Amino acid sequence: MTRFYQALCAGLFAAAVAGSAFALEPDELPAAGGLKDAGVRTGQQLNSRGFRSKIGQGHTNSGVTALDTLPNWNGHFNAQGIDIFGNPQVIWYYNMMGNRPELGGTTTINAPIVPVDVDLRNFDGSPRFVNGQRLISHVAPFVQPTLQSPVFTNAKWSSSPVPTQVTDAVQRAEFFQNAKSDWHTLLNPTVKTTRTMVLIRGTYQFALNSDGTCCAFILVDSNTFVNKLFPPTEGDPRAIIGQAQAAGEMTTNDFTTLLFPNTFLFDSAGCCILGFHSFDFEVPNKAFVMNYSSWISPGLFGDAFTDVTAVSHEVAEAYNDPLVSFDLVHNITPWWEAPNGLCQDNLETGDVIEGLPNATFPTTMPNGFTYHPQNEALLQWFIGDPKSKAINGAFSYPDTTVLPTPAAPQPPGCNQVP
Repeated sequence: MTRFYQALCAGLFAAAVAGSAFALEPDELPAAGGLKDAGVRTGQQLNSRGFRSKIGQGHTNSGVTALDTLPNWNGHFNAQGIDIFGNPQVIWYYNMMGNRPELGGTTTINAPIVPVDVDLRNFDGSPRFVNGQRLISHVAPFVQPTLQSPVFTNAKWSSSPVPTQVTDAVQRAEFFQNAKSDWHTLLNPTVKTTRTMVLIRGTYQFALNSDGTCCAFILVDSNTFVNKLFPPTEGDPRAIIGQAQAAGEMTTNDFTTLLFPNTFLFDSAGCCILGFHSFDFEVPNKAFVMNYSSWISPGLFGDAFTDVTAVSHEVAEAYNDPLVSFDLVHNITPWWEAPNGLCQDNLETGDVIEGLPNATFPTTMPNGFTYHPQNEALLQWFIGDPKSKAINGAFSYPDTTVLPTPAAPQPPGCNQVP
């Protein structure tokens, strides 16, 4: 699970604005200053049933055949490390989206974007108003900008002879030495029906825009959010994913993005989780690979962590670990300690870099907007070999200078003090 820790502002949930024209509601937060002092994280979440699968026949190069899911392939690398049981391990297996790089060719994956409005209600479920304004946050203004971002639209990258999407560029950089020149893993985005997540007072907090409308940002209890997102059974209309499944707008062949408007999660570790990737498992063997990501309006988390940073982070990590809770292929790595202080043992490529001063890679697109996709750690960083086989011997991409050296060997827990 991703844990990007920054100092959590202890007074965030009790803050007040001096001289405000209206007194703040008990669960209202000041918009001034955004969430710059909050801890910012992305997270790997499982569905509400906590699926852990034991089906399958082991690790094969052809990918996971025991699940009805999107195209994927398996690989492995050699490195000294300690497995999850505390035993020495040399061979580490991974599972990725698309097809094997040495085979070449383009794999195009359907990529539905399900926009989700957030409807804030009173304790009794009735619509909520503050100063005469209905508390409902619409995602529509952020859908087209997301589509036009480098996550879903082609741009020029050093790892590709032709313009391509940023995550494909990262994968090409990662397998630069053994991938054929025509190897690509591309997303074909289509915008689906806008869904609405209804939240009952007590499960959320909010900040209003300067004009008094909803909402500069919304904070949601993570358990409530997950239960509202994942259905107890396939197609259950009480959950957002269930609604999309029932409408045929989210299938096992797809990689779905559930896009929210400035909607972030908090849990026992504090605020804020800006996205996660996972899959919804449905019997007998269906895996609906997805990510929840929030558009981030400028200024909420500082100058660089903005717009599609969370989207790009989750898409890149899903490429490198689409079946995050499937035991036989879950991408465990040797323990590593990142420059941002995180200590983990999984192939979460965005976690290594998030929060660093140069975490994002500003990219100006044809629409004139400068986006901030996140730089990613490459597989070679996790392997730990100083002789990287990635593009130009790099350990990160698109900015190859973010990680100048690979991960150093670590004991379990990196000897960090709890």
